[in-house]
Amino acid sequence: MARHLITSAIPYINGIKHLGNLVGSQLPADLYARYLRARGHEVLFLCATDEHGTPAELAAAKAGKPVADYCAEMHAVQAELARGFRLSFDHFGRSSSRQNHALTQHFAGKLDAAGLIEEVQEQQVYSNADKRFLPDRYIEGTCPNCGYDKARGDQCENCTKQLDPTDLIAPRSAISGSNDLEVRQTKHLYLRQSVLKDTLDAWIDSKTDWPVLTTSIAKKWLHDGDGLKDRGITRDLDWGIPVRRGKEEWPGMEGKVFYVWFDAPIEYIACASEWSEAQGLDASAWERWWRTDKGADDVRYTQFMGKDNVPFHTLSFPATILGSAEPWKLVDHLKSFNYLTYDGGQFSTSQGRGIFMDQALEILPADYWRWWLLSHAPESSDAEFTWENFQVSVNKDLADVLGNFVSRITKFCRSKFGERVPDGGAFGPDEMDLLHAIQERLGRYEALMQAIEVRKSAQELRAIWASGNEYLQTVAPWSTFKTDPEKAAMQTRLGLNLAHFFGVISSPFVPDASEVILESFGTPAAGWPESANTAVDQLKAGHAFTVPDVLFAKITDEQREKWQSDFSGT
Repeated sequence: MARHLITSAIPYINGIKHLGNLVGSQLPADLYARYLRARGHEVLFLCATDEHGTPAELAAAKAGKPVADYCAEMHAVQAELARGFRLSFDHFGRSSSRQNHALTQHFAGKLDAAGLIEEVQEQQVYSNADKRFLPDRYIEGTCPNCGYDKARGDQCENCTKQLDPTDLIAPRSAISGSNDLEVRQTKHLYLRQSVLKDTLDAWIDSKTDWPVLTTSIAKKWLHDGDGLKDRGITRDLDWGIPVRRGKEEWPGMEGKVFYVWFDAPIEYIACASEWSEAQGLDASAWERWWRTDKGADDVRYTQFMGKDNVPFHTLSFPATILGSAEPWKLVDHLKSFNYLTYDGGQFSTSQGRGIFMDQALEILPADYWRWWLLSHAPESSDAEFTWENFQVSVNKDLADVLGNFVSRITKFCRSKFGERVPDGGAFGPDEMDLLHAIQERLGRYEALMQAIEVRKSAQELRAIWASGNEYLQTVAPWSTFKTDPEKAAMQTRLGLNLAHFFGVISSPFVPDASEVILESFGTPAAGWPESANTAVDQLKAGHAFTVPDVLFAKITDEQREKWQSDFSGT
């Protein structure tokens, strides 16, 4: 048994996430956590809501609520949706927690003491009407590149060009709409990442098993142009973690908070502290996962995220940890994902285009979405969600293969032998060939899951399901029963054990269906099989079962067409 620390990129607080967000971090992280637990490993799986920064303040203002109240409400919403998708977090924390406040200020103090923080004078837009400095997202105007009149001070949503607030034509405050703006001088703190460039470069080179997507993005930031740049870690905002050196005030930084991309990754550590407190445990419970001087040197730490988050997790957060010169655990494996697009375009909250987590659960149970998203995970390239593909995958994979097999064998047994596993004697050549083939596929499936090859794992699992259907088609116990009831009993016993086996090994992908299968056999706590041979010997002759309800209903053409229209954004 090994110890595995798993973190998913923490979702931003300003609204409900779409399916692309889900498959880009939280869902594959859950797949891996479930698999490792099933294999008997000790797992701590952490996630949280990312609650600071300009978008949180803007979303709260739009909702007409104090930002603290808005964040608390949206945290509860996101936590409920996570439960709906069966995301098995050990703790779902909040970056606004007092633990994260304390740790962020602690790291800032250590980095300052190490000479890795610099105070920089810079020009920033000030709104006379609002009587405050405006961070980049608090400024709107016309994009100088494409003419879009609602471009933000950091990026144009229309053409995606990166911008500075001073680039905008006719800039205005996103708070009041006032164009009474001026450029004033202000002071901010910068993390001197450039000092750690060679250290970070060597560390990334040591990660030989990282996906190409991860290392290529990190290397690009390290070496393109002028190389790794120092990064501002403070902002002029009301909502956030106040700038302090540990517990001490930071002269000249009054009224400022830490930048969200400085404090958000630190929440991974703080979340473990939140978890231990929620469990009534002392600090040693979480420190053994995060401090190498407290036992974390034998932990394997895996992070999951979309490719847009890679630079912060391969450079900025490691720079924070390494720069502190304290014995914190660094990530061992960073699994990154490309983007999921929607039906020929992009998901869009403002346009109502695409399907979001709450909407998805309103029309179909979690397993339908989990299976499609994981079996089409955007690993080597971007993936596209289409309703036609979704319908085909659900109907052919879940309904026709897994669901059909379980229904067919349990109903046949009930009709001929009752609701108990029949005997029928030893397996014959057909059965031994099947077990040999399944053993090979089980080994490949386990290796792919261990390597976090998500799509390939799904393909191998489906092939194992399909082998059960092919066996039933070949030996046809319903025909055998007419001439050799004992042999048909043996074939049925094998089929029932295969259904049970499928329930166990499918649990990381489709946990609800797995639970239904195992409960129908009265074995909800069944463990991972040692081999195919042991798997098909779990249910002995005489073992009672019940025929489960239909596991997966097929999606009709009418349903598909309606959903395609409902979520088209038109």
